[in-house]
Amino acid sequence: MDELIKKLQEMNEKIEQGGGTEKIEKQHAQGKLTARERINLLVDEGSFVETDKFVKHRATLLGMDKEDLPCDGVVTGIGKINGRPVAIFSQDFTVMGGSLGEMHAKKVMKIMDLAMELGIPLIGINDSGGARIQEGVDSLYGYGGIFYRNTVASGLIPQITLIAGPCAGGAVYSPAITDFVIMIDKNAKMFITGPNVIKAVTGEDINQEDLGGAYVHNTKSGNAHFLATSEQDAVSLIKTLLSYIPQNNLEEPDYIPGDYDLSLGEQILSLVPVEPNKGYDVRDVIKLVVDQDSFFEVHKHYARNIVVGFARIAGRSVGVIANQPSVLAGSLDIDSSDKAARFIRFLDAFNIPIVTFVDTPGYLPGIQQEHGGIIRHGAKLLYAYSEAVVPKITVILRKAYGGAYIAMGSKHLEADFVAAWPTAEIAVMGPEGAANIIFRKEIESASKPEEKRKELVQQYRDTFANPYVAASRGYIDAVIDPRQTREWISKTLDISKTKVKSNPKKKHGNIPL
Repeated sequence: MDELIKKLQEMNEKIEQGGGTEKIEKQHAQGKLTARERINLLVDEGSFVETDKFVKHRATLLGMDKEDLPCDGVVTGIGKINGRPVAIFSQDFTVMGGSLGEMHAKKVMKIMDLAMELGIPLIGINDSGGARIQEGVDSLYGYGGIFYRNTVASGLIPQITLIAGPCAGGAVYSPAITDFVIMIDKNAKMFITGPNVIKAVTGEDINQEDLGGAYVHNTKSGNAHFLATSEQDAVSLIKTLLSYIPQNNLEEPDYIPGDYDLSLGEQILSLVPVEPNKGYDVRDVIKLVVDQDSFFEVHKHYARNIVVGFARIAGRSVGVIANQPSVLAGSLDIDSSDKAARFIRFLDAFNIPIVTFVDTPGYLPGIQQEHGGIIRHGAKLLYAYSEAVVPKITVILRKAYGGAYIAMGSKHLEADFVAAWPTAEIAVMGPEGAANIIFRKEIESASKPEEKRKELVQQYRDTFANPYVAASRGYIDAVIDPRQTREWISKTLDISKTKVKSNPKKKHGNIPL
């Protein structure tokens, strides 16, 4: 028995060395941790239970019969993060570049299946050169199986991806299906085809960082939700993200009990200018209304004309959607519609109430937007709000014009509670534009057209561009003092916690993708 145990220990030690000391040192020299180091950094000490440690590849062609690949280049298992179990796979770049072959993929698929059976979040740490060419179609089989499971798991368990190194070719589609993607600045790369192929095919010259680096995907493509400055920062982001979301679609996020002060001081009154055309940072409003230091912004660097993120109000986890008047005046465009719609669908899938702050002049006009499909993309936002059955609480701060008013969590899309500040203007369009159209003849025929125009603009504003007309129709439930905002949202969330609603039974809807 002693000899057998000694042999087991030696095998474990060899496997845990991955690609060996030289390759581990090279990994460290690039500012990267190993697959096992990342897991140890992420999970509670001593909690990780590894699976399939002794799995080996079965390939024999192209010299593979001579290759010994510990863990077949991926570490899988179950660990705990702040006491909560999670499933993890972590690709090992020190073992044949973390390339994905048949058995590598089978290990990942197995841990994905287990995560769904156990109802726990799945965290994938990607650091791979892509498909293992020596294994041919078996690698493609592996990617297909992973993509399929990503899809089945979507809306069932939270899926979080950390891109900690290269992720190229077909491999990029697994992160794209998951709920949240974190990329580490400088180290992470994600693209379908690399710079050399692009140069050969299109003649375009670009380096890896500018093509698919973390900053690019956080700011331009929107493929990444978080920009991490280091591996430690990435792990911190994962832990914070998990604190707002439940284990699966049948549970609710953790409630943090406490003695919460629901009052707001005079500061809230000075944050939003009464003048509809003046900009401000809506995040200042959000941070004041939600629990102190609880706002956790998602997609911070992308489509900045809308703000989305997690927060807590009186200890309850909520998702926040808010127009950002300091960027494009808070108008909705293609990217902001996509950004908000996907976040709303995540919130609805995992039983997280939606709190919306509205201040938008409408959908962004322009040829580029029209030809780019703003009709289709803007409809995603309408679809997402309409489909969501979690509690939906909306506060109209200022402008709410036209189709954008409807799209931003209005009563017409079955919001549960809608309130407006006295500064709210709810109308088909702004008073200036409306008056110029409605009263064009009166203005042109007046002896003093400019004075007449101002008079009619004010007449329109008094008649339509205020919250009281909508309130008289029951389209908003309350007009509130801004200082009551936190208390009002907290009370309506408390009322809504027993909400039971489901959509008509069907296979699925057909969202305008």
